[in-house]
Amino acid sequence: MGSGWHEWPLVLFTVLGQCVVGAVIVMSYAWNHASNNSELQHKMLRPMFFIWLLMGIAFIASVMHLGSPLRAFNSLNRIGESALSNEIASGSVFFAVGGFWWLISILKKMPAAIGKIWLVITVLLGVFFVAAMTRVYQIDTVPTWHNGYTTLSFFLTVLLTGPLLAVLLLRSIGYEYRSRRLATVSVLALFIAIAVIVLQSNELAEIQSSVQHASALVPDYASLQVWRIALIALGLGCWICSLIRRTPAKTSGLLLGFILVVVGECIGRGIFYGLHMTVGMAVAG
Repeated sequence: MGSGWHEWPLVLFTVLGQCVVGAVIVMSYAWNHASNNSELQHKMLRPMFFIWLLMGIAFIASVMHLGSPLRAFNSLNRIGESALSNEIASGSVFFAVGGFWWLISILKKMPAAIGKIWLVITVLLGVFFVAAMTRVYQIDTVPTWHNGYTTLSFFLTVLLTGPLLAVLLLRSIGYEYRSRRLATVSVLALFIAIAVIVLQSNELAEIQSSVQHASALVPDYASLQVWRIALIALGLGCWICSLIRRTPAKTSGLLLGFILVVVGECIGRGIFYGLHMTVGMAVAG
């Protein structure tokens, strides 16, 4: 029992991976929106380096979870049959396709028409990657994971972290893109996340195995969730306050907000891993 932080490599991999997908979706729309301004498009590419850097950090964390980098290749042995293999494969393809688009584009070697199609494919691969992540945890012998809350929570992370990261990167070059609409999406995602917490906490009280109750898996469940929501709300507040005042958001404020939201989502993901339990009696071998 605990907060689930012992699975910190998976916490970082899933949260950062989903954050990257959200940021790529927003940045791709912003990039296409500036199709009549090639200079602005090229400026957008520079901060996008940090998106792929985060994706690289996420994969490094996932390799650390395997214990040895050499085992990473073994995770691809059952593509099409294993949810884990599908997750790593889909993430790798998303990373490779998106990263290659960025590299060719920043070198000004990417034809405009092909670049747009390539971006659409990258976005679709990102969504498929997140969907593949959710399938890893849909295990019928783990009742605390085998539900719609898992899928919903993973996609909510995309909406909570990705838009803020994209706005931060765009603001770093002095460009604001539909900030109010994006902020609305993230705020709605926060309200849905709160609803998920309430509904799931009620169900946890009804789940038990022959040796334990699900509600006892994370003793500090309520307080951790409060901290999580508070951090996310404060993080989004760093962004929303500037919108309310109708003043340009400061890069430092957006950076602080992004860090707070990511930390909040990491707490939530730690709770998720802390809720792992299997049906029946666990037998030590």
